[in-house]
Amino acid sequence: MTLSLARPWLNFDLGQDHSILSWAINRPGFCVSRHISWREVRDADFTHDLDVMAWLKNELAATKREDHVVLLTSRDVGAYETCSHQIEGITATAVVTVGLSNGERIGTRRQGQNLNYGTVNIALQLSCRLSQGAMLEAISIITQARTAAILDHGPQLDGIGKITGTGTDCIALACPVSNGQPHDYAGLHTAIGEAIGYSVYHAMTAGITTWKQEVMK
Repeated sequence: MTLSLARPWLNFDLGQDHSILSWAINRPGFCVSRHISWREVRDADFTHDLDVMAWLKNELAATKREDHVVLLTSRDVGAYETCSHQIEGITATAVVTVGLSNGERIGTRRQGQNLNYGTVNIALQLSCRLSQGAMLEAISIITQARTAAILDHGPQLDGIGKITGTGTDCIALACPVSNGQPHDYAGLHTAIGEAIGYSVYHAMTAGITTWKQEVMK
């Protein structure tokens, strides 16, 4: 894994082609790529009349990132956190950026309020192959770990309680294209699930702590 920061970009070079599952703004769904990139934006950059996809297409072309899975964030991309955890020969490496200024609680929605965008973006690289079904299961473990960290360490909304995420969170899971037979399961009872949960939870905890320190200054 190689991380390189050249603001407004943070690039996660996975070292080789990986199967990636995400709902990223560029190349969502299942795809194959070697790179997951963050693009830092400011709230003021996104005016009501901006065609975001046209803008992003130009940004990707200018930096030769058309094949990257791309995550957008208004968080300082230099404030990323990482955590790698290995168990039973499985390694999970999480890279996260954490901003919670547009936090929400599941089942509620802060409509009509002037929210500043924050967002939680998570890229998780596994050392092993997964079937497509197992990749979907692994995404659920990443989501659980993210939410557990926010519930344990994140802020509360008046009258609503602890937030569980933000309105613009995104997750990208990356697994090698070729590295033995794919695993069919990645739940909490597996080494894969444990490695994912540990790395995401601890990277998220560090990111939340840093964000809270900045907000509370």
